[in-house]
Amino acid sequence: MFNQVQLLMEKTYITFFLVSFFLFLLSLVRSNEEISRSQFPRGFFFGAATSSYQVEGAVFEDGKGLNNWDIFSHIQGNILDGKNADVADDHYHQYEEDFELMHSLGMNSYRFSISWTRILPRGRFGDINPSGIKFYNKLIDSLLLKGIEPFVTISHHDIPQELEDRYQSWLSPLIQDDFEYYADICFRNFGDRVKYWITINEPNLFSDLAYMRGIYPPSRCSPPFGNCSSGDSDTEPLIVVHNMILSHAKAANIYRKYYQVKQGGYITIVPHAEMLVPISDAEADREAANRAMAFSAPWILDPLLHGDYPPEMRQYLGDQLPTFSPEEVNIVKGSIDYIGFNHYSTLYAKDCIQSSCDSGSSRAIQGYVYITGERNGTLIGDVVLPKHSYDSISKLLCGS
Repeated sequence: MFNQVQLLMEKTYITFFLVSFFLFLLSLVRSNEEISRSQFPRGFFFGAATSSYQVEGAVFEDGKGLNNWDIFSHIQGNILDGKNADVADDHYHQYEEDFELMHSLGMNSYRFSISWTRILPRGRFGDINPSGIKFYNKLIDSLLLKGIEPFVTISHHDIPQELEDRYQSWLSPLIQDDFEYYADICFRNFGDRVKYWITINEPNLFSDLAYMRGIYPPSRCSPPFGNCSSGDSDTEPLIVVHNMILSHAKAANIYRKYYQVKQGGYITIVPHAEMLVPISDAEADREAANRAMAFSAPWILDPLLHGDYPPEMRQYLGDQLPTFSPEEVNIVKGSIDYIGFNHYSTLYAKDCIQSSCDSGSSRAIQGYVYITGERNGTLIGDVVLPKHSYDSISKLLCGS
């Protein structure tokens, strides 16, 4: 019988296991010992990840509605080479072949995202699309037949265009109820087989690219970050992330209240986690690196673990940073069962409080930190390096 006590015990065990296993990996890294798959514990997940818009294609098939990327990618000048993902990898039609390839590679897990508009073509303002439900049921069943565990992301940078047109999507608190409604449909239809849920992928990175730099839809920004037709790069990313955190919390609350005990799964949110190192040995640059780290993954994780944004963000952003009401803190704090994050590379951090930087870095929204991948004309190193992931995990778990 799966009950709340058992769930708490399993969550405690998972946390203990992850920390213990991290220390095991740490010992291997420090000893320069080669790591083979046989050294990993039984049940360890090896896999890959995609997002629906990047791989599915079938943009106009089986009742799917238009999302933000469907519109954005068809506007001339938005994509460098003018391409779009109308077909992409054609995963919608070839997923069984794709899963056979995954199985042949020895993968035992696969993280994918559900297309919001394949389930709800117009968000809450239209009907549920039965063809979308059918597709993801077939996809999940096919994965499980191959012995591949599904890790399912509910929202990965795509959103019904209807919600953008009606109330500016993530800029409005109205999005919270829309997301909760959509997540509930996912839990109800797929949760009997999905044990690992991710509500939202990289809210901090999405807000940066879409609402600070304006290079993702809905292309909102302001100088010096860009010259979009509308937007405010200093405030809108903060509003967007705030609504995303509350949307996650409401979805997690629904999951725990109605589904988790019966279905026995786990839920989280996945931020983008940068690793920042000081560009020099100067104390100001060391402080800048720590400050920039607080503006990365902790921007998302601190409210979920502690009930508020990092103190560094409060210090430098002041009233620009939204606040959580006591009622919101009650549902936000503790609303994750496990921690996940995406990491790409390590970057240099330069202080812009005591030193001069360009105007784009000398702003509160950036923590008054200039971030770059090179120093004195030399790149920091390989774009992708295992050590970068190790450093990022070490910083998040151990603080050093």
